Amino acid sequence: MAVLSVLTPALVAVLCLVVGFMLLRPWERKTTGASEGKVSNTESRPWVDQDLQDSSEISAKETEGDDWADSCEEEDVAHVPYSPERYSEETMLKKSKDFYSLMNQRRSVRFISPEPVPREVIDQVIHTAGTGPSGAHTEPWTFVVVSDPEVKHQIRLTVEEEEEMNYRQRMGDKWVQDLSKFRTNWMKEYLDVAPYLILIFKQTYGILPNSKKKTHYYNEISVSISCGILLAALQNVGLVTVTSTPLNCGPRLRLLLKRPVNEKLLMLLPVGYPASDATVPDLKRKALQDIVVHI
Repeated sequence: MAVLSVLTPALVAVLCLVVGFMLLRPWERKTTGASEGKVSNTESRPWVDQDLQDSSEISAKETEGDDWADSCEEEDVAHVPYSPERYSEETMLKKSKDFYSLMNQRRSVRFISPEPVPREVIDQVIHTAGTGPSGAHTEPWTFVVVSDPEVKHQIRLTVEEEEEMNYRQRMGDKWVQDLSKFRTNWMKEYLDVAPYLILIFKQTYGILPNSKKKTHYYNEISVSISCGILLAALQNVGLVTVTSTPLNCGPRLRLLLKRPVNEKLLMLLPVGYPASDATVPDLKRKALQDIVVHI
């Protein structure tokens, strides 16, 4: 106190700001520039949305307290016999080749037809996505299906507003240049045109009926695997999409769709039939020998 008494009020204020900034957690310091639409010159990796960063690992300290459920309260899970159909080697090889042929046709399509798609089909492919594995079988995913034209348009306005800022300020010249060959930009007409938008939220923790929180282990990885199954299920029924990670839109879209605070937007998929004049970049995939290592 004796030292502070000889300092001017202005100097005391400056010292308080410096100490406060030093006490910020590292990720809070990093995101200060991003929240203002600026990119740090010292950041070596591309700018990313905090909502899309992995929140899978939860420390024991974070789960302490009365608001977290005790796993000891849960009942043991019974085990049942499991004997799936077994195929001959010839059938296995044929099925594997057929499935590869189907999935090799999968492309990111930005030209989607407004033609209606049966809702039952959308429900069923999402049901299939829900068969994915998850940490401790927490199934930490929520699939929000939007078909209302006004809500779709509000989503488009939100995404385009942030995407323009991403392209102009946040992403950096190299990132934008790498995307230029694919002729992409911040305009997302397909968000209005596609009959359905599927927004996949990861539940960073669960909320039980008694309002206690339930730990969702590896929620990021679990939901990502589920998204992969969803892409395969869409391809299987002849529908197309483009995988979209709407950077910096998560909190606004969560509020728009009235989702709870434990959910964070991971991916947005416009879904429908391809437009009659749809085109895609003429890309080549890596050969098998370039992606597999046998030891």
